[in-house]
Amino acid sequence: MTPVVLAEPHDGESAVQAALRHAPDVLRATGDGYSAADIAARLHVAEGTVRNYLSNAMQKTQTRTRHEAARYAREHDWL
Repeated sequence: MTPVVLAEPHDGESAVQAALRHAPDVLRATGDGYSAADIAARLHVAEGTVRNYLSNAMQKTQTRTRHEAARYAREHDWL
């Protein structure tokens, strides 16, 4: 079983806040062509966490692919 690595909280930040601060980075890296595994390694989070961010972004943007979600985020100045 692969160990799960969570984002380290900064001072005064909860574990949830630490995880959520990576959402824009995940979309930006996706738009740049990185795989979920590459993004997870770069951000020191679990690959499943990256996939969850992307799934949530696709729901919020009503897009069908992670690349469409990243493009939508850029076009709407979310990144």
